[in-house]
Amino acid sequence: MTNYTLTCPCLFGLESLVAEEARALDFADVAAFDGRVVFTGDASAIARANIHLRCAERVLIRLAEFPARSFEELFEGVRAIPWETFVGKNDAFPVKGWSLKSALHSVPDCQAIIKKAAVERLKSSYHVDWFEETGALVQIRFSIHKDMVDIYLDTSGDGLHKRGYRLKANEAPLKETLAAAMVRLSRPFADKFFCDPMCGSGTLVIEAAMLLQNIAPGLNRTFAAERWHWISAEVWQEARAAARDAVDRKPCLIEGSDNDPAAISLAKENAKRAGVDDCIRFEQRDVRDFSPTQTRGEVVCNPPYGERMLEAREAEDLYAELGALYRKLPQFQFYIISPSDRFELLFGARADKRRKLYNGMIRCELFQYFRPRAKN
Repeated sequence: MTNYTLTCPCLFGLESLVAEEARALDFADVAAFDGRVVFTGDASAIARANIHLRCAERVLIRLAEFPARSFEELFEGVRAIPWETFVGKNDAFPVKGWSLKSALHSVPDCQAIIKKAAVERLKSSYHVDWFEETGALVQIRFSIHKDMVDIYLDTSGDGLHKRGYRLKANEAPLKETLAAAMVRLSRPFADKFFCDPMCGSGTLVIEAAMLLQNIAPGLNRTFAAERWHWISAEVWQEARAAARDAVDRKPCLIEGSDNDPAAISLAKENAKRAGVDDCIRFEQRDVRDFSPTQTRGEVVCNPPYGERMLEAREAEDLYAELGALYRKLPQFQFYIISPSDRFELLFGARADKRRKLYNGMIRCELFQYFRPRAKN
């Protein structure tokens, strides 16, 4: 079976986690770069990567890499790709991409040239002058960095963070891929209490439940490549069947709480759609009233950031409240994401470890408190 070079873009700071996931799936030649992880695999690897990767944004097939400083070089490089192998006669093949620090800096012009080159190649293969593009979506993506062009096919369609369980979200949703990364970094166990006392729409606790029960994040959604003519339906069926067989419905100690009743209602709906509502307990409760009966556990949360002045003061008050909880619960570990440079000062303790992450375009730190300490 043919092997492909697969590229998985990811949020900055998550490269090592995506690489670990790829190695755990037995993909070959795994390598991490800034904002992406690359590995090789066959058609079954395309299906398994989409279904199983928790922290990657999407799965791309790299078709070509070549230098181009002119539109002629770009056109010829793209036309040399065997598009007829990947794009059916009726398939839709739009073009998206970006260019940075390159002579070819106009993205719309690059899109037009890449589209034209692909069309010319396909015309000669299918002996037609016009493509209606009413069939499967075969999204072409490109990147041009320092005059080096990479051409990809997007196998995922919707980003991998769209698991299918969150149809609606609260005002400041945490991306599912980032939530999964925070959960993995906290190293949860099924018999260890896991709580998000500001759970919002429930993303962190749902991702924790899915990880602990080994529920593949893409198990209940579809992907663009499922409609491609050159990847058999059996490949996807076998990958899904294996993922279903791997689910482990063991009991978990997971709780999500929030002071907003609407958020709790939404979180319950999301957990039900994710199939983990039976292992998460949701409570309407202010964070100041959080008083677990368990002697050990972990608090993992994404407090509101507060972009306006009043909200910023409220966010800082929440950091202080979390710090008070930290001192009250010496056997608990805390993992808190925040963009604030003053977080540790307001929290009242220096983190045991900090990790730079990005929540969308917001540069944040994951403050990790995991060392044993005496109760104050």
